Amino acid sequence: MQLIAQKMIQHRYFEYFIVSVILISAALIGMETSPALMAAYGDWIDWGNRLVLLIFILEAAIKIYAVAPKVGDYFRQGWNVFDFTIILLALIPSTGDLAMLARVARLLRVLRLISAIPELRLIVATLMKSIPSMGNIMLLMGVIFYIYAVAGQQLFHKHDPQHWDNLGIALLTLFRIVTLEDWTDVMYTAMEMHPLAWIYFVSFVIMGTFVIINLFIAVVLNNLDEAKAERLKEMRQPPTRDCLMKELEQTQQALEQLRTQLTEVSPETLNKKPD
Repeated sequence: MQLIAQKMIQHRYFEYFIVSVILISAALIGMETSPALMAAYGDWIDWGNRLVLLIFILEAAIKIYAVAPKVGDYFRQGWNVFDFTIILLALIPSTGDLAMLARVARLLRVLRLISAIPELRLIVATLMKSIPSMGNIMLLMGVIFYIYAVAGQQLFHKHDPQHWDNLGIALLTLFRIVTLEDWTDVMYTAMEMHPLAWIYFVSFVIMGTFVIINLFIAVVLNNLDEAKAERLKEMRQPPTRDCLMKELEQTQQALEQLRTQLTEVSPETLNKKPD
């Protein structure tokens, strides 16, 4: 039975089934936002949520049984701990004071789509790996923001106090500019007082948007390539003793079946030449 459980969780159709259940769960959560659908199909939606939760519990139970008695192997993987935590949160009663927390925990089930798809797991792992490198870029970005915020407050606060009245508002204005959201309106207002103010804004857009953002993208892409290389290296690791023994047993069984089939064939049939 344990061997069957191991083969089941490794089968691609099992993965497809879990992904389908997660998508159905997301659809049910979306339907709960419609008062009309809840009024018409509220009971069916509740039963659907219970069925989805039951499937998740069975999935976790099968995975734990597959590695038994070494249950620690299941919890040693971060994604399994993530899935198990979501299941525990989903068991919170959806009535009383915990109703809001239960709804939020139910929404977290959609995040299981990340752990169910290997490609998404690779992307998330890459983003987590990129955080240390992004820290240096964010420090550089903070220095640039601070310099431009102080300069902007000194230059434009009298003419446009709505956007440059103090350091905090100036930083918010620069964040608006770096997102390229109607930043030209702020620039034209500043140019009414300083015709050459466009130099300030254009230089900040080049520094903050094109240079810094591209640095973020470069770090993520570099770490993504490294994560892919590590994954390929793991896939190319030499087979373990258990894998070799299993393949040897399968080969012996195939040879035994072939020997049985040969003994059932008469010598006349073997020696008969094709027409």
